[in-house]
Amino acid sequence: MNKNYSLNELTAIAEEIIAVAQHKILLFYGEMGVGKTTLIKEICNVLGAEDIAHSPTFSLVNEYKTDTNNTIYHFDFYRIEDEEEAYDMGIEDYLYSNHWCLIEWPENVKNLLPLDVASISISLLEDGQRNISIKN
Repeated sequence: MNKNYSLNELTAIAEEIIAVAQHKILLFYGEMGVGKTTLIKEICNVLGAEDIAHSPTFSLVNEYKTDTNNTIYHFDFYRIEDEEEAYDMGIEDYLYSNHWCLIEWPENVKNLLPLDVASISISLLEDGQRNISIKN
């Protein structure tokens, strides 16, 4: 999948990501302010999260229950200084839980990630739209 979208198409993009992702671990790549967290919030909403998703910048991970009693984990590794921090927080337990894991700034924990992931790259275009590409 590689396409451009505007913010008013966010729900459709979130639904498409869920439909085409071959894995429940989604890695989000993109510059600061490109809309990774906004897209993740919408993915959580589409998956039925009972709470409003927000960035776990300082806690590293937020957990959301869905209306079908599933779990979504939302990670933000922007401020992590060493992969050991993620290892100490038990990242493997999350990644191998068979729950959705939505990870911002995965490049900061690249050596801890499994191979079975979907990589999502987002870039901001000059006209205000975003370009998104997904690799499974």
